[in-house]
Amino acid sequence: MNGTNAEYTELRRRIIARGLLGKQPVYYAFKIISTLVFLALGLAILVMIDNFWLQLLNAVFLAFVFVQIGFLGHDAGHRQIFNIVRRNDFLGLFVSFFLGISRSWWVDKHNQHHGNPNDPDLDPDINIPGIAFTEEQASAKKGFLRFLGKYQAYYFIPLLSLEGLGVRIASVQFLLRGKNVKYPLVEPLIILLHLLVYAGLIFFFMSFWQGVFFILLHQAVFGTYLGSVFAPNHKGMLMLDKNSNLDFLEQQILTARNVKGHPLTDFLYGGLNYQIEHHLFPNMPRNKLREAQKIVRAFCKEYSISYYETSPLQSYREILGSLHKVSAPLRQELPQKA
Repeated sequence: MNGTNAEYTELRRRIIARGLLGKQPVYYAFKIISTLVFLALGLAILVMIDNFWLQLLNAVFLAFVFVQIGFLGHDAGHRQIFNIVRRNDFLGLFVSFFLGISRSWWVDKHNQHHGNPNDPDLDPDINIPGIAFTEEQASAKKGFLRFLGKYQAYYFIPLLSLEGLGVRIASVQFLLRGKNVKYPLVEPLIILLHLLVYAGLIFFFMSFWQGVFFILLHQAVFGTYLGSVFAPNHKGMLMLDKNSNLDFLEQQILTARNVKGHPLTDFLYGGLNYQIEHHLFPNMPRNKLREAQKIVRAFCKEYSISYYETSPLQSYREILGSLHKVSAPLRQELPQKA
């Protein structure tokens, strides 16, 4: 299949004709208000309930809420919510405060990913020190990371628990470099304020060790949930290289995997289970992706383009199977003689 710009133009024309790129203020007002209600409930439990075991359950609940807040930041970053850029930016900064991350870092990184999905040289989402997504990446590992890479399929999911820590470290590093930071004064203050409010609330209402356990559980569940939503999107799908000769339409469809839609799946994945449609039309409001899928899937059938969708469980089988396969050369190495 050789896609052309004319084909993408035709697909976009069909999407626009159905009005699927128009803003959805009522939907997003509901999403913002309902998410804030969830947040208020979690904070109320934190303040009012003096039971450590219930607070641990609350840590899990708040991790779920934090990821839902992150979905709003994702949509604002793609300007799905408002027509006015500054309003999307303001909401993004609001989300950054709750999550403790740099908005500029996320937008910069995510734009690189959207422009170069599954390109080992250009996509930051597959340039992770502890994970290899190609045999070339596996072979390039050195020392302990090379040893660890042999078993990456086994520790990939547990590693997701560190995603929350990883995004914050990356945010700070990005701000320290000072390049492409849209709000250089506001963003560091937001992260600092987040840390003060987050730690202050927890340790004010809990003892030190209770607070430590609460934070560890909250961040581990947050990272695992966040990572488990993003991992199925592209991991284990077609990888590109410098010799790839694909246009935009081909890149976005062939490197992406959809997870079968269902009201519960759509909610838990924040609409990102429609990854193909999201990559083709990044500024499409979340609640229109399911309708767009019908058009895109029919279009792909009409033009003989491979369109892939699977179940959540099968997506992880494929991810882990791919990770195990690309690390096989490391496991086949003979141990060095002393």
